[in-house]
Amino acid sequence: MAACEVCGNDYEMAFEVRAAGVVHIFDSLECAAHKLAPVCDHCGCRILGHGHHADGKFFCCAHCGRAQGYTTLADNA
Repeated sequence: MAACEVCGNDYEMAFEVRAAGVVHIFDSLECAAHKLAPVCDHCGCRILGHGHHADGKFFCCAHCGRAQGYTTLADNA
């Protein structure tokens, strides 16, 4: 068994995620998202979809990007 690096749960079905050359161990997708998903630079929510990025900043949606002055961002529907 392996222990989740976020919650510490020692779980027989834990899994590995390799990101940027580092191996992480999690017991759930929730813990993986908590550790690895980027955070919106405007509202602070975790970005679990495509999101937007500009000048090294991440935004969960075009609205948040525009609120930070990036007027050319648009959501795709």
